[in-house]
Amino acid sequence: MTIRESGEMYLETVYILSQKSSAVRGIDVGEYMGFSKPSVSRAIGLLKKEGLVATDENGYIKLTEAGEERAKVIYERHTLLSQLLMNLGVDEETATEDACRIEHYISEKTFDAIKAHVRKYGKK
Repeated sequence: MTIRESGEMYLETVYILSQKSSAVRGIDVGEYMGFSKPSVSRAIGLLKKEGLVATDENGYIKLTEAGEERAKVIYERHTLLSQLLMNLGVDEETATEDACRIEHYISEKTFDAIKAHVRKYGKK
């Protein structure tokens, strides 16, 4: 199942928010990402069609098992790449923004090599 970068960003946001609260609403996602309610509704609808999120009778958004797996991968890429860039001397804001771009396009093979390198040589 292939979703676009924006869909991955929504998944990652739902994942981050769900770590802080079990009740994630569309308005929370919109506030976090700086997007309008209609944009969030459309994106969540597309993610529901893909089987990555579900909503309950109160409108709360939950990641499905497949959605959570995908979101964890995206989040791991984001956090590891951000840390790697900061370890190289990039300021936190730039590192975070660049990691957000890279995380959606880097191949699994390259990311695994970076992860292995960070485990072996990276600063903690």
